[in-house]
Amino acid sequence: MASSRLQEALDRVTVVGGVRGAMLVAAADGIVVAETLMEGVRGSAVAALAASLARRCNLVAETAELGAVRFLHLQAERGTLVVVPAPREVLVVAVGSAEMNVGLARLEMLKVAEVLA
Repeated sequence: MASSRLQEALDRVTVVGGVRGAMLVAAADGIVVAETLMEGVRGSAVAALAASLARRCNLVAETAELGAVRFLHLQAERGTLVVVPAPREVLVVAVGSAEMNVGLARLEMLKVAEVLA
């Protein structure tokens, strides 16, 4: 995978309305692999949260015989977190305001996942 293609893909996520940052996160341990974040976004904390949520949601979904999680959307009082599992045990993560355009962010995040394939 070319790092410039990956960076361009992450940049496309960050131009979506309301997005404050996009990251690639190792699914196993929540370590940030790549990031494009606005100032003030605590990338390592967001990455750890995203990885933890992904692991737990996958466990619950598999226990309920729903299969693997394909998309996570956490809407909180002061913001939004969305996660798309990608190949190579990586998560594509976007964080933004409560008004973030989640649909468009998801489409761009899926393109990032394609770059990783």
